[in-house]
Amino acid sequence: MPGKRIRRFPLAVCIGLVVSSLAMAQSTDDAETPYSRSGADTCLGCHSDNAAMMAIFRTEHAVPTDPRSPFGEGQLQCEACHGPGGTHAGRVRRGQERQPVIRFGTGTETAVGVQNGMCVECHSSDLGPAFHGSGHDMNEIACADCHQIHIAHDPVMTASSQPEVCFGCHKQQRTQALKAYAHPLFEGKMACSGCHNPVGETTDRLFVRQTVNDTCFECHAEKRGPYLWEHAPAAEDCTNCHNPHGSNHPGMLSMRGPMLCQSCHSQAGHPSFANGPDGLVDGTASKYLLGRNCLNCHTQVHGSNHPSGSRLMR
Repeated sequence: MPGKRIRRFPLAVCIGLVVSSLAMAQSTDDAETPYSRSGADTCLGCHSDNAAMMAIFRTEHAVPTDPRSPFGEGQLQCEACHGPGGTHAGRVRRGQERQPVIRFGTGTETAVGVQNGMCVECHSSDLGPAFHGSGHDMNEIACADCHQIHIAHDPVMTASSQPEVCFGCHKQQRTQALKAYAHPLFEGKMACSGCHNPVGETTDRLFVRQTVNDTCFECHAEKRGPYLWEHAPAAEDCTNCHNPHGSNHPGMLSMRGPMLCQSCHSQAGHPSFANGPDGLVDGTASKYLLGRNCLNCHTQVHGSNHPSGSRLMR
């Protein structure tokens, strides 16, 4: 057009503008999170016939009036835990695999670290001070291996059903708990978490207190002491004599007396078994052989406060 001046840019500038435009377009695509358009409604289009999945609407995770809930106002609903599902819910060509989302539990393709990372985003305050590096963490136990979030009552959170969840991995402890003398786990009167903290503690075996004795004294306070005459093994470790998960011996003892006592104490001094024929010692029945148990006389095996109780007999 006559009289109009055309502004010309150097070639390098033109190339820079094109590259900048392409980069901006690419960054815009990357910034756009591929969440589904309708949230849970999109998920329910395929998963509404799954009763286990629909049960989430009876849990705290699906309370619409709770802003902390994934289904609270402005939250991402199913995708708050399972990640962006826009590509997963989109159309898939024949023969093409559907893009996966984060799945929870044993046997899924999602790494345990990714699963637990999603849970920790909301439940970081529920973890103990030493969960990272604990036995459960080192063995790559996912939160969903123990917890069920799609049902109204998570079995691991209820005393009556929690032991069965723990025994799914701890088979030896299950066997011991089924013995004649055991803690009332199967009666629903106590749970494994009464003694252990499964989400991480700095103590040995994830005890809820610093030592095994302090943990036992939570319920057995009468055995705490202090005693004037102390029985050293009892003060050191309750498991020196007891099997806390169960035993076929009364009192959950690891062995019956006198064998248990004689594993530390010599038989010298007075006999605990017959030295002569027909259970006789020097021709007379020994009063120490009644019931063949040290506890017939030494009744205060945890300790004594009696001035004359040095031998734990009173």
